[in-house]
Amino acid sequence: MKILAVSDEESPVLWDYYTPGCLKEYDLILSCGDLKSEYLTFLVTMSRAPLLYVHGNHDEGYLSRPPEGCECLDDQYVIYNGVRILGLGGCLRYRKGPFQYTEAMMRQRIRRLSFQPWRNGGVDIVITHAPPRGLGDQDDPAHRGFLCLRSLLDRWQPAYLIHGHIHLRYDHRLPREQTYGSTRIINASERFVLELPDRPVSRPRDLDRLIWKTRHRTPGSGPDLNTLS
Repeated sequence: MKILAVSDEESPVLWDYYTPGCLKEYDLILSCGDLKSEYLTFLVTMSRAPLLYVHGNHDEGYLSRPPEGCECLDDQYVIYNGVRILGLGGCLRYRKGPFQYTEAMMRQRIRRLSFQPWRNGGVDIVITHAPPRGLGDQDDPAHRGFLCLRSLLDRWQPAYLIHGHIHLRYDHRLPREQTYGSTRIINASERFVLELPDRPVSRPRDLDRLIWKTRHRTPGSGPDLNTLS
């Protein structure tokens, strides 16, 4: 499965200078936040692949105009083609506004999502906007990561955590990738392509469908389980 991860900056290659057919190779698109709603709508329309997104701290506009044809992954756990994905958008609170959370609030969100990974044997990919503390974040209040995300990695040991929030153009020394335990941490700033081996699915009809998706609720409001079948 070929996955396109995007975040924070609209890619000129994929939008301004879009070449017809260049998005057809992707099986799934994951957005880590702070992108124009129109951009995500464009990507999902041109690719014909599902697009899952979490909110960034600058995505207030999504409240009145969410991306069309896309699925919000905030406070959700989904399985797509055998890949288990968990979403936790937003950043560490540094001012008033939506999609900003204290450490305590983020810990509570993580606790509320713990049932589905336990039920399904873990998590393969965690999608966040902000990185874990000390793993790709910065020292200023607006770009500090969440300490509790490290605890999530310690517990579930996902293969990948993909985040945004830290623009790589801020500093050429910022890492695109790093490793924490068995987890590969990827900064999806602008775009990043990830390829995973095909995974087995329990039922053939589950191919190309989202299953075990929690009902869409206000981020941080807790789980309400629903099976899409």
